[in-house]
Amino acid sequence: MPELPEVETVKRGLAPTFERSLIIRVDQNRPNLRFPFPDDFVERLEGRRVQSLSRRSKYLLADIEGGDVLVMHLGMSGSFRIETASDKETPGVFYHTSKKLPKHDHVVFHLTTEKGVNAYIIYNDPRRFGFMTLIPRSELASHDLFKHVGIEPLGNELDGRFLSRLFENRRAPLKAALLDQKLIAGLGNIYVCEALWRTGLNPTHAAASISGKGGRETKASRMLAQNIRDILQEAIAAGGSSLRDHVQADGDLGYFQHSFAVYGREGEPCRKAGCNGVISRIVQSGRSTFFCPSCQT
Repeated sequence: MPELPEVETVKRGLAPTFERSLIIRVDQNRPNLRFPFPDDFVERLEGRRVQSLSRRSKYLLADIEGGDVLVMHLGMSGSFRIETASDKETPGVFYHTSKKLPKHDHVVFHLTTEKGVNAYIIYNDPRRFGFMTLIPRSELASHDLFKHVGIEPLGNELDGRFLSRLFENRRAPLKAALLDQKLIAGLGNIYVCEALWRTGLNPTHAAASISGKGGRETKASRMLAQNIRDILQEAIAAGGSSLRDHVQADGDLGYFQHSFAVYGREGEPCRKAGCNGVISRIVQSGRSTFFCPSCQT
């Protein structure tokens, strides 16, 4: 499933075309994806302008003229592409061959951009684990999808003091606590593994192990917060990770996977200077965890 950097990359790719465009027509080619579309999905979008595009956790949010928010989730294999009347090919050079068959084009937004250009934003999803819905902006924060979502890891709130207070007395493994979307929004398996390796923390230790007495900031909590932010920013700058089906809106696949220090590297030498360890893989809560037993103690 795409993680925060991939969703942020898609948002940045869509924004120049989607924002401030008028939705002329919507082709809804099936009644449902993971969940059914709202009965009036098309009617609430056609003839309205997209005022802004943002991200919350792993959701894309398009504020629509009139007060609705178009909420979009990519699921396991969802992707967008942008086409114009003069260019019906997916732009960009693919690192891997793209297999986005037209039969999986489930939603097509026909747009007139702010500059008067006719464009199409097409949602393709072979596995149909993604979804789209409409929520009034006034109800968004209290909606079931968002009311329990934690802080944004790229916001100013995430620092060592916050992590220390958040994890104080938590017995859950450190990795599990970082993946808890009710605590921190949008962190996923890949980047948590990478951040823990960079900080030298064992993913199986209790989350409380990085907190000082009374929830005081520690060197570990400070470094972990900084490494989380740095890795996410680096991944966004690199366009995300091209694992399985992830693709940016311009057709390019992400390249951050070439920078993985531990993820997917079981049995390979640790890349940390001076460490002679070998990357191990364990399973935590049904998910693979990659780490170096020698330097993540």
